Amino acid sequence: MKIAVFFHVLGVVVWVGGMFFAYMALRPAAAQMLEPPQRLLLWQDTLRRFFQWVWLAVALVLASGLWMFLEMGGFAGAPVYVHTMFLVGLVMMAIFAQVFFVPFRELSTNVAAKDWKSAGAALGRIRQRVGLNLVLGLLTITIATVGAVID
Repeated sequence: MKIAVFFHVLGVVVWVGGMFFAYMALRPAAAQMLEPPQRLLLWQDTLRRFFQWVWLAVALVLASGLWMFLEMGGFAGAPVYVHTMFLVGLVMMAIFAQVFFVPFRELSTNVAAKDWKSAGAALGRIRQRVGLNLVLGLLTITIATVGAVID
């Protein structure tokens, strides 16, 4: 179980920590220092690299979460807070997949075409969904911490 917990926490740290850094540090710095073409190029390349890590993190979180469920005796043996984390995690994964397959592809296509207005609109949609996922990730961490203490 300890190995599963390690991989689970590692995946969460990469994913949620990366979103926190991007949203709270990189985004305001890039907006302040770079003109739209340079900013959009930066975001397209940064997200391309980050999303490769997020796919790995999602796989780690999902696999280790299911492993821990099995160790607890299956879904019926898990406490309510674990079920809540699982549900929120699945929602986060769906949001990430939507971001990757729709607005990120639009961002990449529009950056390549130097259509800065459309690229900016796609980046705005990514920002909104990443912000939502960041809140959900922090909520899940809270549920994990408080639930484990209460349980």
